[in-house]
Amino acid sequence: MEKRTLIIGAGGVGNVVAHKVAQNAAEFGEIMLASRNENKCKAIATDVKNSTGVVIKTAKVDADNVQEVVALLKEFKPQVLINVALPYQDLPLMDACLHAGVHYVDTANYEPPNHAKFEYSWQWAYRERFEKAGLCALLGSGFDPGVTNVYCAYAQKHLFDEIETVDILDANAGDHGYPFATNFNPEINIREITQRGRYWEEGEWKETGPLEVRREYDFPVIGEKSAYLMYHEELESLCQNIKGLKRIRFFMTFSDKYLTHLNVLQNVGMTRIDPIEFQGQKIVPIQFLKAILPDPASLGPRTKGKTCIGCEITGTKDGKKRKVFIYNVCDHQECYREVKSQAISYTTGVPAMLGAMMLQNGKWLKPGVWNMEQNDPDPFMEKLNTCGLPWQVIELPVD
Repeated sequence: MEKRTLIIGAGGVGNVVAHKVAQNAAEFGEIMLASRNENKCKAIATDVKNSTGVVIKTAKVDADNVQEVVALLKEFKPQVLINVALPYQDLPLMDACLHAGVHYVDTANYEPPNHAKFEYSWQWAYRERFEKAGLCALLGSGFDPGVTNVYCAYAQKHLFDEIETVDILDANAGDHGYPFATNFNPEINIREITQRGRYWEEGEWKETGPLEVRREYDFPVIGEKSAYLMYHEELESLCQNIKGLKRIRFFMTFSDKYLTHLNVLQNVGMTRIDPIEFQGQKIVPIQFLKAILPDPASLGPRTKGKTCIGCEITGTKDGKKRKVFIYNVCDHQECYREVKSQAISYTTGVPAMLGAMMLQNGKWLKPGVWNMEQNDPDPFMEKLNTCGLPWQVIELPVD
């Protein structure tokens, strides 16, 4: 059967996925990029052809409209759909894949548009339907979630006999020169950051105030940064799938300048997600804010510096205590030179491509709905090294 791959979403991450899929066209066959705005798809396709020589087809599709997506799937006949649209569209796209008999990959779990909450329950509810259809849905194939889950699976398989704690640490030391901008979709980004913090310890969830818990962390290459405890979706699956785990937390770095702007925006109501009346029409403040903030896709040429994302893991190996940090460092300008994107989109787009590759080549292809750590980490870890996200493991002193 001739291979075909459909990508839905033409934002910053969609751009990276299109480039990386084209760079590995032998694995993916014929490629199509679709979104609501086909002109954005065509612009990306032109860039891809210029840099790789690979021709990508384009199409217009409304990812919220199941019938429209099903029609496109039946016409193009891909084996895999890579969803890099918005988290609001996860469920309609999973429904479309079930109707059309197509495997599914995404990078972030479902989030209802009118309620600032994200969890896997909505997508895990599809397990039986995907199993019965003989189809595979791979959830959270970004960096965090995604690569961080695979790091944990790799540590469980190779580095520890038993894992006790995991701290996922995400640092962006890049500078785009704007007073305030978000590195990915402002609406999703701000909703995520302003929620209460949550972490899992001794079999139960514990809550903190938004960005209430802070730790200083000395990251490889980029140095010491302030990192804040947040809830992040990979905690929900990892606490179920990493054996013997006693605690798992997620931390992300923010500058004081960023947090000052965010506090002001919150205090004046600009991060609200409920509609308000304005000059005779209803607007959602956070959607208006998104329209006036810099487009994350425009940050690429301006952003300098590096990201460092990894997992600090403690446990035992051969009867001895052990502590390691598995991580990747990514350079914003190198990413831009390769695919016209900053590192935030790059670190999400490369793993989305690799997750789809694991389905196309059969390494992770099994019916059902799966989180990343439920698969053999080795082929994915190997490809990270050759596809732009090399990783390292360093031993840390045991407390």
